[in-house]
Amino acid sequence: MKLLEDRIRKDGEVLPGDVLKINSFLNHQVDPQLMMEVGEEFKRRFKDARITKVLTCEASGIAPGVMTAYQLHVPMVFARKKKPSTLNDAVYWANVFSYTKKVTNKICVEEKFLSADDTLLILDDFLAHGEAVKGMVNIANQAHAKIAGIAIVVAKTFQGGSSWVKDHGYRLESLANIDSFKNGQVHFLGEE
Repeated sequence: MKLLEDRIRKDGEVLPGDVLKINSFLNHQVDPQLMMEVGEEFKRRFKDARITKVLTCEASGIAPGVMTAYQLHVPMVFARKKKPSTLNDAVYWANVFSYTKKVTNKICVEEKFLSADDTLLILDDFLAHGEAVKGMVNIANQAHAKIAGIAIVVAKTFQGGSSWVKDHGYRLESLANIDSFKNGQVHFLGEE
């Protein structure tokens, strides 16, 4: 998605450890028009997949997740990183390691929001090592839900998560595919 790639080039910052900081439009401040276009593009790519729900993870997956769900006319469910006191004990759990924060989070979704009748679009802001996606796949499997595909706003293809998704037979659609961060610059897949 050219618009997204242009925004990453303009406002993104490559940090040590192969971290891409895009908090001016997605990970802290949200550009709703760009997120709406992200939702429209995922709708275009998954329009025939009979999706019943979008599953994402808090917090940065919520903006593109809700816009995609809006475009698909389905609910969005997000995995929480901490179980609130208002949540009953009937939850699906998965451990997710964050390479950025160097911490393991237990994510959870209340069981009543996912079932074997669902066809899910798993969506996340970033795909690097694939830990968040693996956690959401685990939760979907606990619910016996069908997974129509994995939708990613930005994939760092060189960190293994994209390969894991494909190797496990899931359809992967990512809007910006980063091949490397050579010399502190973002290089997209297929660029010369």
